Parts: sequence; C-alpha cells; structure tokens
Amino acid sequence: MIFIAMFLFWLSLFLREKIFSGSLCVALQLMLIGWMSAAIWAVSALNADHVDKRHDKLIEAINKREK
Repeated sequence: MIFIAMFLFWLSLFLREKIFSGSLCVALQLMLIGWMSAAIWAVSALNADHVDKRHDKLIEAINKREK
C-alpha cells in the first residue's frame, strides 16, 4: 500500500474511502509543484490510519483485560 501511496496518491486515498481528499490529491498530482506534497500527504495519511488501527486494538485489549 505504501507503493501505491507514493506513486498513485489519489488511488491510495480512494481505497480508504476518502473521496474528497483523493480528488484534491488528483489536482495536486497534475501540478508539478504539488506532486511531492501530495506524495507526502498520502503516505502520512496511510501512516495515520495504521496508528488509529493500532490504538483501537490496544484499547480493545485493555477493555478485555479489565472485564
């Protein structure tokens, strides 16, 4: 998925159901200056999703342990 996020930024965002962000990313990718910022944005959004999933698993594990 990181490969997709680095080269097809908009597809990476569309696959994670972020339609507006993906559309904006397409516009940035069409501009030479915006290409690098779109790549950084897509990779950071992917990492943020991984962090959110990890936090959810930790919270679920803590809640199970308390019961």
